[in-house]
Amino acid sequence: MAGAIAYEEQRRRQVEENKRKLEELKLHHLSAAVREAATPKPSPTKSLKRKRVPREAGEDTPIRRSGRVASLPEQPKYRFEDVFHVLEKKIRRGRRTTTSTRSDLINRVYATDKAREYATTMAEELQAKLGSGYPSFVKPMTQSHVTGGFWLGLPLPFCRKHLPKRDERLTLKDEQGVESETLYLALKNGLSAGWRGFAIQHNLVDGDCLVFELINRTTFKVYIIRQSSYYER
Repeated sequence: MAGAIAYEEQRRRQVEENKRKLEELKLHHLSAAVREAATPKPSPTKSLKRKRVPREAGEDTPIRRSGRVASLPEQPKYRFEDVFHVLEKKIRRGRRTTTSTRSDLINRVYATDKAREYATTMAEELQAKLGSGYPSFVKPMTQSHVTGGFWLGLPLPFCRKHLPKRDERLTLKDEQGVESETLYLALKNGLSAGWRGFAIQHNLVDGDCLVFELINRTTFKVYIIRQSSYYER
């Protein structure tokens, strides 16, 4: 029992001695200063809240962007009405093309071999009787010439010898003197734009045969021999 009391007394004296030394070194003041310095202080700028200014109706305030995005060109702003209008026009155009193609398929005339051969023979006889001295050629009509794509390829030797070396407008003149313009594509040796109108206007069908007579540099006189004439003999 006496030993325990002596130990407690010694420990108390040691604690008192330590406190005295701390007072001399002023370590407790230094510790408090360190704790105060380590405690984060609120930023004065953060304590000030920005007041949001309400945007007035119709005010066009530029949007804040990063420097990289801001350097890009301004993108167009599409309205739904404008986009819908463009799409609607494309859809309508597609419907017209589809309707026209279906109509061509329904109204197609398929010539018999005999009717086709008869029209070609009559066209060749007509060409031989022209006697004008103008260059000419005979062209039997097929489905691709008078329906669907409406593309008319011309004889290559004739094109190289008599027709322009570049794309140019040519005039097609029928037997009644009615003229139609068409576009001649030199690299493809054929008639494109305008030929469709001529074919439809003159009701050309598969098996018909045409005689093209080049009466001047850019004008053809066109003679039409109908395949149906085989049945009218």
